[in-house]
Amino acid sequence: MNLLPLAREPSVLDRAWMAIQYPWDLVRNPLQALLSVPALSFLVIPAFSSYGTTLNLLFFTMTWAVLIRTNNPLHVEILGTFGIRLLFYILPSLGFLFFDSATPALAVGIKEHGDTALPMSEENGGKKGRWWKVAIVSIGNVLLGVAIQTGIELLFTQVLHLQSVLKLSTGLPMPWGIAKDLFLGLLLREVMTYVFHRYGLHSEQSPLTKVHANWQHTIPAPFSLVAHYDHPSAYLTHVFLPTYLPAVIFRFHLLTYLLYLAVVSLEETFAYSGYNMLPSAFVLGGIARRQEKHLMGGGKGNYGCFGFVDFAMGTSIGEDLMDDVIDEAEEKQVAKKTKGKAKAAGKKVMKKAPKKRSNDEDLEEEKEEEEEGEKRGAAEEETDEEEAPPKPKRNGSSPNKSGERGAEALEEDADGQSPEQKKETPPKRPSRTRRSEKKSSEEDAEAGGQDEEIKAEEGKPRPKAKGITRKGSQKSKAGGRPRKRSEEDDE
Repeated sequence: MNLLPLAREPSVLDRAWMAIQYPWDLVRNPLQALLSVPALSFLVIPAFSSYGTTLNLLFFTMTWAVLIRTNNPLHVEILGTFGIRLLFYILPSLGFLFFDSATPALAVGIKEHGDTALPMSEENGGKKGRWWKVAIVSIGNVLLGVAIQTGIELLFTQVLHLQSVLKLSTGLPMPWGIAKDLFLGLLLREVMTYVFHRYGLHSEQSPLTKVHANWQHTIPAPFSLVAHYDHPSAYLTHVFLPTYLPAVIFRFHLLTYLLYLAVVSLEETFAYSGYNMLPSAFVLGGIARRQEKHLMGGGKGNYGCFGFVDFAMGTSIGEDLMDDVIDEAEEKQVAKKTKGKAKAAGKKVMKKAPKKRSNDEDLEEEKEEEEEGEKRGAAEEETDEEEAPPKPKRNGSSPNKSGERGAEALEEDADGQSPEQKKETPPKRPSRTRRSEKKSSEEDAEAGGQDEEIKAEEGKPRPKAKGITRKGSQKSKAGGRPRKRSEEDDE
């Protein structure tokens, strides 16, 4: 007797549940792989480790091989494509849209066309306008492109049993191969965009001309998410096919394709943002100006992305690619010259400009000067007292001699110098704080000496000796105020 349980076929409910769960499994398994330790090492180890370049490249190769072998390569391709579009186009464009809507007064200052480029402006229908329609259609077209890419891969691998459209191998592309594929892919995308856009969407014989004019060309000025806003058929013609076909023709490696798609997504995000402040004034600035003139000029030129084919075919509107190159070179030269002149002028000004002082420092210096002046004045007074000779007292001295000695003492200054010594040695400059006091004391001493001399002369008769009279008169002239000689003095 066989005791093993027999395998039964799944019921209708089981099949229905598996069908419902299949899309979730399709998304969940690659996400688990991306969030696993090998995927984290793919991102974290090369950035934050102290290993050399060779060891980091080895870790990168091992991580990529583990990611491809443990998951369905188709899941990795589709989720990688959607992740690149989400990180480099959808989220930045939604951030720009939120910034323009939440702070319109601030956003107007950095918009190239002012209020017209705001998503909620009067030209766009206000707050209840079509900005929400632009956002929904743009994100829907991105998802439509990812779905078509998934269908093409399933057609090649599951139906036709051919190799995948993109190269899904465990090996890594070489740096030279990545650079070559990026250059060829972007160049072919420029040519395809020009051809499909001019002859497929702006030709009188094309049925998509009216559709394209009634959708994208109704926007008065570009703002975020307008790059993918168009009728689905027109979007697939001039956005999806020129982006995807070069990768199919040259059969890019998946890593090369993801890098190529990131460059394209960033270009579309900034070129249609409507801002006049962009990371690169030459590349992104020129692309943005050409796209704005094409959108606002009725589609009469500027059909390509970078402007190479428009310049060659003579369909450029306004400034062409060569004008952008010349303007950028002139701006860089002017910026270098102005920076050099500004630095030189700044150095000269810093050398010539005096050091700034605060009021507190000035007050402190004034106080220090006053204190030093007082100390010097006190020291000079002490030295005067020490050096001054004592006055001799003699009995029987004549009043004329005492007056002469008083005048001689008064003639001596604060330094204890006689008039003869003054002539030989220059006078010392008194301090600032003691100038007024010394002047007043000298004037008082002179006036006092003169009064005493006059009283002594009036009280007692003057001797007639000419020598004494001349000597006293000479000293009185040197010490006190000068007075006129009278006839009595001569006698």
